Amino acid sequence: MCFIALSVKLAFLLLENFFVVTSSPFKISFLGPRYWLTWVGVFFLYLISWLPQKLQLAMGKQLGRLVHKYMKRRRHIAEVNIRHCFPDMSEADQQALVLKNMENTGMAMVETGMAWWWPKWRVQKAYGSIKGLEHFERIQASGKGVLMLVPHILHLEMASRVMGLKYQGLGFYRPHNNPLMEYFTTNGRLRSNEYLIGRKDVKGLLKALKNKKICYYLPDQDYGRKHCEFVPFFAVPDTATTTGTLMFAASKHCETVSLVSRRDEHGKYHLEVLPELENFPSGDKKADVTRVNQRIEQAINAAPEQYMWLHRRFKTRPDENSTSFY
Repeated sequence: MCFIALSVKLAFLLLENFFVVTSSPFKISFLGPRYWLTWVGVFFLYLISWLPQKLQLAMGKQLGRLVHKYMKRRRHIAEVNIRHCFPDMSEADQQALVLKNMENTGMAMVETGMAWWWPKWRVQKAYGSIKGLEHFERIQASGKGVLMLVPHILHLEMASRVMGLKYQGLGFYRPHNNPLMEYFTTNGRLRSNEYLIGRKDVKGLLKALKNKKICYYLPDQDYGRKHCEFVPFFAVPDTATTTGTLMFAASKHCETVSLVSRRDEHGKYHLEVLPELENFPSGDKKADVTRVNQRIEQAINAAPEQYMWLHRRFKTRPDENSTSFY
């Protein structure tokens, strides 16, 4: 009887941690056949999240090696990006970085489960350090919000969870196309964020800044030639870079900082908030987005293997008729 009671209690504990009641409600339609494959994947990820962290990261590393071996298209994109960004690096070193990046891509998959379902005490065990929180304090004390520039680091889910131990922010993100995945994404991220704002909700983000919130903003992907400037990014002199950052940064209700984050060899997460960009934006769009890219480069250089090189960062070229990098 004691065994049965313990089993029931454990089952309730698992389910309580799996389903979190938030502003994103569960829908009965999620039980339909179209979502069964999603359920299998999510529940498998959830079960893995209960394993020791070292074992999870080791499993993720091996998964990343499979990505490197079999997902040739994605590997090719990473190879092209790294070759163009680090042309002075030897070919052997470039290939080594690509392999490490694929390993970290696999780790990121299991880190998502950690971020979404780990209890607070487990997150605290993975806490390494957080520097620069005084910048948050100073900006908010002046009555302003914080626009925080963040690169697409592979462990971003865990980085925001760790930051949530000290300061909860707001996520500015693209909602998932799969409603069930959107449910789990929202609930998982709300363990460390106050709330999320869809990327089309410009007014929502401006309002949050006016209310002195800390807002995560990721300006480092290629969103096309509309609302962009072609400026340097590492060794590529003409990288399409969004000017959307400047629209938010121009608000009189905010200051713009940036985040550097890395996971060390022991599985500890180290975050640093860099000081405000002075006289930003200045009115010179090219100069301003160049400074944004420089902050992103600084963050990437802290751990290049932990950046999302799988994105076609250079797909938009100044000359529409030029040959694709990819």
